[in-house]
Amino acid sequence: QVQLVESGGGLVQPGGSLRLSCEASGHFFSSKSMGWFRQAPGKQRELVARFNGGGNTNYADSVVGRFTISRDNVKNTVYLQMNSLKPEDTAVYYCIAVIDRSYWGQGTQVTVSS
Repeated sequence: QVQLVESGGGLVQPGGSLRLSCEASGHFFSSKSMGWFRQAPGKQRELVARFNGGGNTNYADSVVGRFTISRDNVKNTVYLQMNSLKPEDTAVYYCIAVIDRSYWGQGTQVTVSS
């Protein structure tokens, strides 16, 4: 069984920064891809950033230049550094790992407000 544990969410003022972490645990060799989605109230879940199967990164247009995804393969952990946060970044952020199937974390709330 694979488990994803997220951390790092919280309340931040516009223009501030947060760093999310997601550690994958369980019996698996490696993930095909890992990344982050988010879901704001009343909206569909959307891709934020991910490492795809080829190891390249994909970002939502709205976060390019502000968010950076990185990973530590030894720790099976993926990070999301979020800078210059805006109120529209407010959402629950979910980690995803694609191994034999897609696994989701429980979500971590990010609120950007003054």
